[in-house]
Amino acid sequence: MPATPPQVLAVDLGTSGVKAALVAADGTVTGWAERSVPLRVTPGGGAEQDPPAWWRALAEVVADLGRAHPEHLRAVTTVCSSTQGEGTIAVDAAGEPLTACITWLDMRGATNLRRQFGGFPAYDGMSVRRIVRWLRLTGGMPSPTGKDPAAHMLLIRDEMPQVYARTATFLNVLDWINLKLTGRTVATVDSILTSWVTDNRRPDQIRYSAALVADCGIDPDKLPPIVACTEVIGTLSPAAAAHLGLPATVRVVAGAIDNTAAAVGAGTTADNDPHLYLGTSSWIAAHVPAKKTDVGAQIAAVPCAVPGRYLMTALQATAGANLTWLKDKIVEYDDPLLGAGHLSGDERSVFDAFDMIIPTVPAGANGVLYMPWLYGERAPVDDRDLRAGFLNISLDTNRSDLLRAVFEGVALNTRWLTGAVDRFLGSPMTSLTITGGGARSDAWCQIFADVLGVEVRRDADPVAVNARGAGWIGAVGEGRLSFGDLPALMRRDRVFAPTAAHRARYDEIFGIYRDLHRRLAPVYRRLHR
Repeated sequence: MPATPPQVLAVDLGTSGVKAALVAADGTVTGWAERSVPLRVTPGGGAEQDPPAWWRALAEVVADLGRAHPEHLRAVTTVCSSTQGEGTIAVDAAGEPLTACITWLDMRGATNLRRQFGGFPAYDGMSVRRIVRWLRLTGGMPSPTGKDPAAHMLLIRDEMPQVYARTATFLNVLDWINLKLTGRTVATVDSILTSWVTDNRRPDQIRYSAALVADCGIDPDKLPPIVACTEVIGTLSPAAAAHLGLPATVRVVAGAIDNTAAAVGAGTTADNDPHLYLGTSSWIAAHVPAKKTDVGAQIAAVPCAVPGRYLMTALQATAGANLTWLKDKIVEYDDPLLGAGHLSGDERSVFDAFDMIIPTVPAGANGVLYMPWLYGERAPVDDRDLRAGFLNISLDTNRSDLLRAVFEGVALNTRWLTGAVDRFLGSPMTSLTITGGGARSDAWCQIFADVLGVEVRRDADPVAVNARGAGWIGAVGEGRLSFGDLPALMRRDRVFAPTAAHRARYDEIFGIYRDLHRRLAPVYRRLHR
């Protein structure tokens, strides 16, 4: 029996919970275990998670892997994590959390952000002079919604002064996991991004900007040192080794936040090679050689795992969330969706159900249009007031028409996004890799190919993209391979070519879709006054 190759324990810590897999350098994913971790929504826009609950869940999933794949777990040489981003945890001098994690959904710091960074003239409550400096140095700016660490830290400073006084360091989610694994306090080039205090103009020398740090309102000594995503930051501490049941000789590579890891896990590490991640939200991302920001389209190229490169990311606020809404809210007594699994789980049943229904409806959903803005939109327009809706429903419209319209609506919105992406990259996309949980639907992949008019190559294991990305970042950090090796290692199970007969129909519908946005955006603003 051949020896088991060295394995990376790849940790995928998302908002829904903690997942882990065992990943070899060739990208083979062995085993998959997960535990849910609750999200606590609090009055006034709060959204928190319990960091110790993550740590307990991690031990449980590693134990699951050990029971199912003992030889592979014994072959683990490295741990590397991919986590949700934009979270904030205040820790004391002993590394113990003083607060729950203030997650990327938490908006309580918006007022504190405007108070710190206001001035005249202002945009969205923040000084235009400051915005120009952020864009020049970092490539972006704090979210006016208060949903990133720049606002979270100010919230703690202003509303929890006793906690702030005891805080030794503010950490993002990835940083806290690495602290628990190694005892070392660091941030990665991508986890520190949304504190908006770094000079990102040289991709291999991401560093704190003295001017941005001085203006951020947070004591400089409360910000962690910055390392590359591929840096070996240590070995497992004795406590972590005992907690996880692994040798203390196992190395820890710094890892990355989720969208950075997905870009690696999709195998799209070559310049301008795009992928579409299709999850609760979705994004188009590609590695690019230069820092750049398209302010109008809300697209930026920011620090990432690949040396000398930036990651362009264009985010669509809701994608798979529309399917979850449809499954939970629009079903009939005999609907196969009633017994289907959750979109983010391992069960394929919900996608099998979708794939039975969608091909029975012609392209264009019998005239029904759907706008997928359940929670506003981020790109190519930043408009928190937009909302979802069906158009052109008649007495003849049935549930199957509505289902196909939802799938097409998300794809039409992505086509709108690709126009800005094409301008950003300097040439039109001719193909892309599709990954993430939503890519399990054959019908949806085909709709994307038809609506976008490009060849869509599907990741053979799209649910594992973040874990595979963490595994590959860990393997690069170990020196087992380079990022240039990954495109050849990437496995795809199917290529979806555009259906020529559908092109004219979708071109016409897309024109109507754009017109609907222009006409409805002022209406939504009035409704949300």
